[in-house]
Amino acid sequence: MIAVKNYKFWFCTGSQDLYGDECLAHVAEHSGIIVDSLNKSGILPYEVVWKPTLITNELIRRTFNEANADEECAGVITWMHTFSPAKSWILGLQEYRKPLMHFHTQFNQEIPYDTIDMDFMNENQSAHGDREYGHMVTRMGIERKVIVGHWSDEKVVGRIAAWMRTAVGIMESSHVRVARFADNMRNVAVTEGDKVEAQMKFGWEVDAYPVNELAEYVKAVPKGDITALVDEYYSKYTILPEGRDPEEFKRHVAVQAQIEAGLEKFLLEKDYHAIVTHFGDLGELQQLPGLAIQRLMEKGYGFGAEGDWKTAAMVRLMKIMTQGMKDAKGTSFMEDYTYNLVPGKEGILEAHMLEVCPTIADGEISIKACPLSMGDREDPARLVFTSKTGHGIATSLVDLGTRFRLIINDVECKKTEKPMPKLPVATAFWTPEPNLATGAESWILAGGAHHTAFSYDLTAEQMGDWADAMGIETVYIDKDTSIRALKNELRWNAAAYR
Repeated sequence: MIAVKNYKFWFCTGSQDLYGDECLAHVAEHSGIIVDSLNKSGILPYEVVWKPTLITNELIRRTFNEANADEECAGVITWMHTFSPAKSWILGLQEYRKPLMHFHTQFNQEIPYDTIDMDFMNENQSAHGDREYGHMVTRMGIERKVIVGHWSDEKVVGRIAAWMRTAVGIMESSHVRVARFADNMRNVAVTEGDKVEAQMKFGWEVDAYPVNELAEYVKAVPKGDITALVDEYYSKYTILPEGRDPEEFKRHVAVQAQIEAGLEKFLLEKDYHAIVTHFGDLGELQQLPGLAIQRLMEKGYGFGAEGDWKTAAMVRLMKIMTQGMKDAKGTSFMEDYTYNLVPGKEGILEAHMLEVCPTIADGEISIKACPLSMGDREDPARLVFTSKTGHGIATSLVDLGTRFRLIINDVECKKTEKPMPKLPVATAFWTPEPNLATGAESWILAGGAHHTAFSYDLTAEQMGDWADAMGIETVYIDKDTSIRALKNELRWNAAAYR
């Protein structure tokens, strides 16, 4: 399910013919060596494709339009090896519609002090050519990522790799389709939003279905499929009946298996990639989808509770961006629940009534079937675990009425001081940067929601780059945040995004 296109990135080198054919041959040779090195680095998640040197308006324009038309091309990396007059790039840039990266590098790492002459200076003048090109991109108001440094530096290549994941997120955003079973929770403000504007800004399709249409899919699941899925659960997870009759417990688990199979079939047949449910509108479903949703999130689907389509789409998007990442620690829907305010031990206990993705689990994952105080249905089965420790980001996309804002908070995930044996849900515990008091105050001032799309594997920079590409406001809350500065930033943003 998580699979996306076999994306590639084009490497386009700028130059001109002022210095003759020998110089142009060197330019082509050098750019080819750089592309080969990038691909062999083992760091990049996607292949870089070398393209012939661009020296004329016509060739630049044709190359960019070919990139637009190539479904596997997720973006173009540009580099000015020598001096490329930037007016030559205007038409191509005007017609280009995909992510753009400006790689400010040069072939040689060190100045060749003993041999450098004017021929070398003329041929290797990226410091000159990239500024000419960069001026034009800025003048045209085109969003792009600028990465500076030598192409052999692993840190620099790592930044390119991170941008590639953002670029794929930008490309795939227009393919995100959210199926909503029921509307938003009554009288709740933050999960609402303008779905038409979201489709215009992000490309998301958000469609509503009666929950009983899903229930028909669930009813149609063959018994053999349910049995096979239950057997998988029992082999994969620790079973905790906690005093329940084993057969009765297994029946509760089987309901979730049936929901998982029926819901996945619905999503596959109708080509949806994210799901929204609401405990207050379950129709003919026997249980609120819990374990079923957790399993589907693990397969790459996005999720949002109580009608929260924005968070569902963001979870899906962030799962796309982390696809294939080595040693990934996980991405999930999450909710702020309660605080620990003991001095020196401050943090937020994160959870939801059921639906936390097991990709973030640390250690044992158990199945429990416990009462739910809302929804008026059977006790739903769910996966219970605690999350990994380490750095992560919590994001909240909010609709302010006149614009969207993406809020990004760096957080540090920890273990709780004591176990919580009576809490039958998956949990995470984190302290927001720069500390709980400033982080929470900043989140509230920015209008952040109680639902978040959380990831250990993405950075604030990557998500901010995505927001920039979408043309929306970004608010960062991190180690450098102060309330005075944040208030001023929000005032400035209100004017800039009016």
